[in-house]
Amino acid sequence: MSKRISAKYKIDRRLGENIWGRPKSPVNRREYGPGEHGQRRKGKPSDFGIQLHAKQKLKGYYGNISEKQFRKIYGEAVRQKGDTSENLIGLLESRLDAIVYRAKFVATVFAARQFINHGHVKVNGSKVDISSYRCKVGDVIEVREKSKQLAFVLEANQLAERDVPDYIDADHSKMTATYVRKPAFGDVPYPVQMEPNLVVEFYSR
Repeated sequence: MSKRISAKYKIDRRLGENIWGRPKSPVNRREYGPGEHGQRRKGKPSDFGIQLHAKQKLKGYYGNISEKQFRKIYGEAVRQKGDTSENLIGLLESRLDAIVYRAKFVATVFAARQFINHGHVKVNGSKVDISSYRCKVGDVIEVREKSKQLAFVLEANQLAERDVPDYIDADHSKMTATYVRKPAFGDVPYPVQMEPNLVVEFYSR
């Protein structure tokens, strides 16, 4: 479904972590970085390097969002009341592609983006083909009737590698999902440690 398979796994190799927790990740076999110098012992990273890594990991997790788009989301998180790192996660999780992925309508966040762009998804009864569309609490996301029997959609529902989080109420018999509430950072089932506080430090420099 997704055209970004090679790029997806390059993100894993570059970061040295299986950031989506997928069994096919090359990091499961080779923990060192890509290229001829990938196995060299690395020195202790600087504070900037640690912050950059945290930012790249979080940005990559959501389908490798562009830097411009990610910085815009961060800017919105800063303007909101409350903790900026919590706001950032809440904004990222309210994206339509993130909810389609969390609801297990597709296997990867890359596939979610393409699935939406191809017009397979409706929000509150209306077709939405913009993957970055911001969902509101109470919105009902559904797979269009003609798309419910697609093989990759049926297969995604059965994936044992992740569960639907409790801030999304998914009904796989009807292929619908309700965005129940804005999640806190601790509610999001990341398969690896994410550090949004370091992302805030990175952009605050």
